[in-house]
Amino acid sequence: MLLILSPSKTIQESSQSPVVPVSQPELLDQSAVLVAQLAKLTAQKLQVLMGTSEKLTQLNYQRYQAWQAPLPESAPPAILAFQGDVYTGLNAEQMTASQLKYAQDHLRILSGLYGVLRPLDAMLPYRLEMGTKMKTSQCASLYEFWGEQLTDSINAQLTATKSKRLVNLASNEYFKSLKVKRLVADVVTPVFKDASNGKYRMVSVFAKKARGTMAAWMIRKKIKSAQKLIAFAEDGYYYDEASSTESKPVFLRD
Repeated sequence: MLLILSPSKTIQESSQSPVVPVSQPELLDQSAVLVAQLAKLTAQKLQVLMGTSEKLTQLNYQRYQAWQAPLPESAPPAILAFQGDVYTGLNAEQMTASQLKYAQDHLRILSGLYGVLRPLDAMLPYRLEMGTKMKTSQCASLYEFWGEQLTDSINAQLTATKSKRLVNLASNEYFKSLKVKRLVADVVTPVFKDASNGKYRMVSVFAKKARGTMAAWMIRKKIKSAQKLIAFAEDGYYYDEASSTESKPVFLRD
């Protein structure tokens, strides 16, 4: 199976070198097109586009001015650079070389700037959410900019790994960047709910971490079939057959 995750807003500027070599993102030429446009914006226009604080805007302004391709060998790999709740759950720092290599083939991270990232792709820090209303001369949004390229990339890896299932552990904002009807695999979207006031509901911060935790579990166990997903029982979650469907298995936590 192939897994997909969202990126995170929080990114480390540097990280320890992984125990396996880093790679270059496959859609880097397209990233360069976006950076060329972003680098032309003043800090004020960049702030309006991204809705960020003055301090964060200045940081990202400097990032885009200094961005270069190909990415330097010193750039951290995506799986270690991204922080936040999902990546706390993923805990990639504790993965072995064998697990990182497996993740390289079976995990993809969707990105507003890089399109699709493999875990060990080098990555310079950035801020560009997929939902940003960034216009180019050819399109009105990042969704239009990436078009079918992300779907083509995912399909190529599904075929290469002979995967019949795509496990969607990404947010709606990023999953929308894929053309679902064109995918060459069935999509399975796990749902995580926590007990709250006598009911089970999705709590965003907990659900994000659970997505990363499930991804890490699948990598460690080398899960290859959707049927085996129901065995997930990390951090107190358990499979709830009554509220699950084949495409949306539900995991509850009391």
